[in-house]
Amino acid sequence: MTSSRGDDLLDLERGLRVTPEDVVALRRAREIPLSPEERAQLLTALPEATTEELRRRPLFRGTPFRLAE
Repeated sequence: MTSSRGDDLLDLERGLRVTPEDVVALRRAREIPLSPEERAQLLTALPEATTEELRRRPLFRGTPFRLAE
């Protein structure tokens, strides 16, 4: 799917299921001047999720999406 407008960007307030705090954090993260290497180091320094944490995460539910034939 393509947009007819070149300036049609993802609207964080309406396009994703996020909280207002998530939007603030995403905007702050965009302002931090990190090189790709620094960002990778930051992400690898984050603690890994435990098995229990992963099991508590919500999963996709409902009927799978299927294209009409």
